[in-house]
Amino acid sequence: MSKSVRVSETFHEFVKAHKREEETMEETLRRLIGGPNPEDVAGILSSETAEKMRDRLETKREPDVDAKRELRERFE
Repeated sequence: MSKSVRVSETFHEFVKAHKREEETMEETLRRLIGGPNPEDVAGILSSETAEKMRDRLETKREPDVDAKRELRERFE
């Protein structure tokens, strides 16, 4: 089931500008807000699944840090 969320054009353009080619808008929003946090869902998931999610999030964060640093440097 999907839901529509009303956002301003400015916010939509912001999210769209940060969207990676292979991502859906939902995936972009999840990446930008940093969720869901594995600790928040660990009670509903098996330990193995929670650990896999935690590892994947850590792997995804590393390139994001570098990309954000590069972007900041371009504006300095």
